Amino acid sequence: RPPGTDLCYVSDFQEPRCPRALQLRPGLGRRLAADMERLVEDLADALKAAFQNEEHRTRRQLIEEEFKERQEEAVEAVEKAARGQGIALLRAPTGFLFAPMREGRVIEPEAFQQLAEEERKAIAAKIEELQKQLQAALAAAPSWMQETRAKLRALNDETAASAVRHPIARLREAYAGEPTITAYLDAVEADVRGQIGVFLGYAEAHEQQPHSASVEELPPPFRRYRVNLLIDRDGATEAPVCYEDQPIFERLLGRIEQRAEMGTLTTDFLMIRPGALHCANGGFLYLDAQKLLQRPLAYEGLKRALLARELRIESPLAAMGVLATQTLEPDPVPLDVKVALLGDRQLYYLLSQLDPEFPELFTIVADFDDEIETADAGLLAFGRQVAGLAAAHGFRPLEPAAIAACLEDALRRAGDVERLSADIDSIVDLLREADHIAGLEGAETIRAEHVHAAIGARERRLARLRDRTLERIDEGTVSIATDGEEVGVINGLAVLQLGSFAFGRPSRITATVRMGAGRVVDIEREAKLGGPLHAKGVLILQGYLAATFAPDFPLALSASLVFEQSYGGVDGDSASSTELYALLSALAEAPIRQGLAVTGSVNQKGEVQAIGGVNEKIEGFFDVCAARGLTGRQGVLIPATNTRHLMLAPRVLEAVAAGRFAVYPVRRIEEGIALLTGTEVGSRGADGHFPEGSLYGRIESRLRAFAEAQRRFGKAGDKDEKPGTTEDDA
Repeated sequence: RPPGTDLCYVSDFQEPRCPRALQLRPGLGRRLAADMERLVEDLADALKAAFQNEEHRTRRQLIEEEFKERQEEAVEAVEKAARGQGIALLRAPTGFLFAPMREGRVIEPEAFQQLAEEERKAIAAKIEELQKQLQAALAAAPSWMQETRAKLRALNDETAASAVRHPIARLREAYAGEPTITAYLDAVEADVRGQIGVFLGYAEAHEQQPHSASVEELPPPFRRYRVNLLIDRDGATEAPVCYEDQPIFERLLGRIEQRAEMGTLTTDFLMIRPGALHCANGGFLYLDAQKLLQRPLAYEGLKRALLARELRIESPLAAMGVLATQTLEPDPVPLDVKVALLGDRQLYYLLSQLDPEFPELFTIVADFDDEIETADAGLLAFGRQVAGLAAAHGFRPLEPAAIAACLEDALRRAGDVERLSADIDSIVDLLREADHIAGLEGAETIRAEHVHAAIGARERRLARLRDRTLERIDEGTVSIATDGEEVGVINGLAVLQLGSFAFGRPSRITATVRMGAGRVVDIEREAKLGGPLHAKGVLILQGYLAATFAPDFPLALSASLVFEQSYGGVDGDSASSTELYALLSALAEAPIRQGLAVTGSVNQKGEVQAIGGVNEKIEGFFDVCAARGLTGRQGVLIPATNTRHLMLAPRVLEAVAAGRFAVYPVRRIEEGIALLTGTEVGSRGADGHFPEGSLYGRIESRLRAFAEAQRRFGKAGDKDEKPGTTEDDA
């Protein structure tokens, strides 16, 4: 894409409230702004020279003298008539006066009073008549003055036009191929003629103090000729690419600033400021979708601009339709921009569902994977990225072992040995802390131990609740057994997520069984503490028991399951296999090894399925066992499909390698219950039954006994309801 255009705002001399927008080729905006600032002083000098020119002064003097001559001729005619009647016309500061004369001299007031009354009356009548003649002669003076002023204005316009023609002509020639600019210069030339007095006053003041006024300090009448350069593309070769970190309404769409003067707020076109859309016009704008939605009116303002395909600068109050103080209404600018919103998937789905205009405006969707495959190319790219991030942020160089440590951390955060987390912010945070630790040691490079120390420090800062949980288990407040055996009791594993920190916590799960109506009671759900996914898992257990042990007789079982000392909500099916093991133990009356903990979901076919948070769960139970002392008989059963997700902490790996702790991958329930009880499960024989004495054989026998007992109780109930019948009758 081309680099876009310069954007300037200039005064509309006919309507100052509506500044004009000029979109110019890159670089022209800066040139025009500089040329217009020079033009002001050039015009002042040119006008001063023109009005001080001898020809202009002579023509002005002739016009003024013409008025004086006409006035003088009118007065002289009255004066001549008065002399003929013995009356003198006197000029006083307050106007004209008539006085009687005798022998060519004005009669003094005392002498006038000595004249006969008839003579005085005759003189007064003459003076009254002469005053009327003088008034009639001077009645045309205002029209003569208007004519004179009109001639002076015409002369000034002619002189000003001649004076400004040359400076503006130079600019017209310089911008001959830019009709937008030449049209603006025409408007400037016309407006300057009405500001002659201001220019002349400025020229005289500037001549006395040449350095007294900078461009920023020009008198208000001259500010109208400046150019407000909002967007300068000078030197740009490509379309702009912008990112706005604070997408508030005014930073997106522009604003009009105000200044306080004499207790009031004023503004003009020079106080118009661009927004991110102005900066990115003709190119690309990237915005954080969540930040955009958190700012009042910003999202609606962005949509309005994109739908209208024009940028209109207005106040947020005006956008809301609220009555605001009168301000400028700048010309809207055509908008041609590609806007990319950056956000998570959930936010995209919500916007698509709740805002019908969103899919219309944002038609192209790119769903980036937040993980990288650990193929050779992926590992190499990740290593280069880590080294590049360190260099870009000014960190110390990383040794190869340090890059490997960062890779291990990324694998753990991804929760998959075949995938790496691509969360750059987390990588940078880790590198920053490792660099700080290296600096404290005076190291020139970041080593693996610095990365491990940073990871450990991060964990210690966030591990307060985890440590308190382990303390309560260790002191016996929370009952978790890590040795011995017990029927119907098993250690389940859960994950607590607190912000960016997750840790595993063992939970004691117990099961009881008795004859009943074939229902497994989920106490958590009955107490309204269990969620729908957990309830689904419990129903799956019921299906597995019926299909495995009671295909040809009723499942006359009533069982109860509960998470002991659990006082919050429980959801998810990751403990369904654990609950099934507890039920099988209770049915077979086979004790479970308490040194083992279990995680994993199960389906109705008895297949153990993958779960999340496997590393945190293993480490959580390991920490409990380690606090009490590892015996070598402790471990965790996990789904076999979770083995690819194992990225355990070094302390766990060392214990496993030394045989003091174990991790058992399990594919089916039969494998898991055999490990937990140490008893052979048995397979269904040709007769359709499990071997007698095997674990499943014992369960089958007990369930058959429940069914038989229920049948007998049912018959006894029928007899009670029909007292006259016999067993044969029944």
